[in-house]
Amino acid sequence: MKPQQLNWQFVLVRPRNPLNIGAAARALANFGLMEMVVVAPFEPTWKEARTSAVGAEAVMAKARVAPKLVDVIGDATVVIGTTTGARRNLDRELVPLPDLAAELRRGRARGRAALLFGSEKTGLGNEDFSHCHALVRIPTASDCPSMNLGQAVAVCAYELARAGLVTVKQPISPPGRFEPATSHSLEHLYKRAQHVLEMSGYFQPLSRQAMLLKVRRLLLDLKLTPSGARILGAILAQVEWKLEQATHAGHE
Repeated sequence: MKPQQLNWQFVLVRPRNPLNIGAAARALANFGLMEMVVVAPFEPTWKEARTSAVGAEAVMAKARVAPKLVDVIGDATVVIGTTTGARRNLDRELVPLPDLAAELRRGRARGRAALLFGSEKTGLGNEDFSHCHALVRIPTASDCPSMNLGQAVAVCAYELARAGLVTVKQPISPPGRFEPATSHSLEHLYKRAQHVLEMSGYFQPLSRQAMLLKVRRLLLDLKLTPSGARILGAILAQVEWKLEQATHAGHE
């Protein structure tokens, strides 16, 4: 059973690059997450951040800046810090990101949850860790454990969505784009295919009826969309025209 969905806020602590803030906002928007808080940013430049937040205007509009971490996690029931654990003496076990859902399920987590990301240069500090109920790490290679901030946010947002901890609204497809072709359009294709095969001399008298049934079944098995039916119809029409041209030329 998947853990109950939580009300997530992603907290960027002392980020240095405004482009990373924008990239983080875009990653959140990709996975239906809307709350981002920036704590004590290094030279905050929201105009620059917005240039890398394509499609995440709503996240950027809602994002807020806070001077201290304690100002933004007061109503959170679960606070999780992210770290590679490299060159750190941590007093607790690191949870691999793919195992986070199981940890939250065991702890019966619910309500508001805050996921913390540290500065690009130093990561989260010990004071930040002291507020965390758990520390999580992205399983990266030991030779290059640290990720870009925007990329780390994207990976974590994806994993939360994949684990069912957030609801991701699927894009709405244009009407009819992936719907099945109608029986009427398939019957039209069948008639045209029958005519083309008749003109080409494909059928043998004794097996003609059985082959026609197989052609009709084949058209059903193709599971054509309206677009696919139109393309196949156009192909058959072209073949039909070429065969008619060849027939006329042969009678001259």
